[in-house]
Amino acid sequence: MSVFGSLMGKILGNSARASEAKANAAKPAAPATSAPSTTAATATAAPPKVDVELVLETMAAGNQQKLDWRNSIVDLMKLVGIDSSLANRKALAQELGYTGDMNDSAAMNVWLHKEVMRKLAENGGHVPTNLTD
Repeated sequence: MSVFGSLMGKILGNSARASEAKANAAKPAAPATSAPSTTAATATAAPPKVDVELVLETMAAGNQQKLDWRNSIVDLMKLVGIDSSLANRKALAQELGYTGDMNDSAAMNVWLHKEVMRKLAENGGHVPTNLTD
């Protein structure tokens, strides 16, 4: 499996959906109406987006390390249990189409973090704009 595929699976996969479902269960239910709503029918047709921030916050809460997953690709990878070595980050950069200098790891890491968040959003994740800018 690709590095990004593994990362996406850890965040958007079944465990991520379970974390979101648990959080959503705590929210009050919408009141029932007697008239059917076309909006409700449309909403149930599309799979729900996974709240990436909620999933990662839940993971971080259960982790003893203080990881800056919001800004660091290394910490994000550590948080989800993926090898964050330079070689693995270079492989991820190649997968995602990085065209910069892979020997400039700082620039590559910044690009990787933003690109991973953008790709998560493209693949069913709800990612706050402050994490994709």
